[in-house]
Amino acid sequence: MEITVFNKENSPSQNEKSQIVNFLYTHLEEYGDKAQDIEKAINYALEEFQSFGGMVLTARIEDNMVGAAVLNRTGMNGYIPENILVYLAAHNQYRGKGIGKNLMGKAIELSEGDIALHVEANNPAKHLYEKMGFSNPYLEMRLKK
Repeated sequence: MEITVFNKENSPSQNEKSQIVNFLYTHLEEYGDKAQDIEKAINYALEEFQSFGGMVLTARIEDNMVGAAVLNRTGMNGYIPENILVYLAAHNQYRGKGIGKNLMGKAIELSEGDIALHVEANNPAKHLYEKMGFSNPYLEMRLKK
């Protein structure tokens, strides 16, 4: 498995970016967002507009994309984690083969500062995040306007 890291200095082509968006849209399944929102998070990571940046990681076996992750920097330091893992998905036919774990490990290795993520209680990926050292010390509350 080959992991590629994209950021401001190493941006994917427009075709590669479209493949990443489509991959995440498909393989996040019921835990995903609209394609245009996924693309916004990717553009944020790549600093295609004013942002704190981040990284986009892809995992490939031979020439097939089997995993992808998007990590955005928050611009916060100390009082809010410096990074947020926005998306992490493995191809539905390759789940349980360590793809998510390898992508998460690479993101942890390359990021500076703490990492936050949001996961629904019934999402099977919650167990991976706990194995990787993530904990849930807070109850998140949101006001939707």
